[in-house]
Amino acid sequence: MGHSSPMSAPALIVTNFNPNFTGVSATAATVVRGQMQRYNLRLVGSPLPGCPTPTTIREARKLCRTAQQPVIWHVRRNPEMRVAIWARDVLRLPIKIVFTSAAQRRHSAYPRWLISRMDAVIATTSAAASYVPNVSAVVPHGVDTNLFKPAANRLTAWQELGFGGTRGIASVGRVRPEKGTDVFVEALLKVLPNAPDTVALIIGKIAPKDTVFADNLKAKIAAVGLSDQIIFTGEIPPETLQKMLPALSLLVALPRYEGYGMTPLEAMASGVPFVGSDTGYFKTFSDAGQAGIVVPIGEDDLAAQAIQSLLNNPTELARMSDHALNTARTRHSAQEEISGIDTVYQELWAEAASA
Repeated sequence: MGHSSPMSAPALIVTNFNPNFTGVSATAATVVRGQMQRYNLRLVGSPLPGCPTPTTIREARKLCRTAQQPVIWHVRRNPEMRVAIWARDVLRLPIKIVFTSAAQRRHSAYPRWLISRMDAVIATTSAAASYVPNVSAVVPHGVDTNLFKPAANRLTAWQELGFGGTRGIASVGRVRPEKGTDVFVEALLKVLPNAPDTVALIIGKIAPKDTVFADNLKAKIAAVGLSDQIIFTGEIPPETLQKMLPALSLLVALPRYEGYGMTPLEAMASGVPFVGSDTGYFKTFSDAGQAGIVVPIGEDDLAAQAIQSLLNNPTELARMSDHALNTARTRHSAQEEISGIDTVYQELWAEAASA
């Protein structure tokens, strides 16, 4: 299935129609980087880091016309499903559509209809599988352990970032209520007065509609004199984030809802344990509290206690760091995910061949 000449029909087309780099984009990029070694592949839409230069929808359709076997279109969002359905059902192109579903809640009517038209659905968790039809496989997202790896020296790595202090903790994700940025801030207001050597980063974009929310948090932080210890960095490019995560002592992820949630896993692969809320796949990542501590959603008191206990106990923090790294590498690597997805593709190709 390897690479072939640019004009030949690809085996696989992966769509990425969101110009913003989101959690979905990150998981797609990880998979595509691995799939490039396996298939003649085209990316359609917006660029993804480390992936082939994207082509247009029109060009992708043209390439499919000459295919000897069905081309798999792997889609992850509503507009991508719609374009693929049109190509298959209206333009009658020889394609099979695979959709990855991470949401752990009931979809509204329109996405439900789109999902019902898929040739195969891959759910990232058993919980996600319970909300969608046609599930062919449950394949959890994995982390690229070539990209995310520990720092040679955490203290040096942290100091090189230039945020001050001797150690850092961070949350990564859009600054908004659903991501629990306010829960993180409330926890920090309890922890940081007793930890003058620690700096907390809030890494993520502030959308215009969330500016008031963010400004209120900044005012609350300033009122208690912690503006030097709690820093809003804004959005950071994925390549920079790969360098920042290993410098942290702890990642904190306290969303009110998360379909899956990759940041704790990326931190773990960087040798950094986490404190997370009980949503997404965080409980599984935590390996029964060995790689991370999971607290109930919205509980800033319990989050503060968990953060404090780890910062106060370097031996425990170091033990969890080692366990987090080992768990990410042995149980949650991207190679496992790529192989699981490949099984679904092979079944679709085999079905088509025997039809």
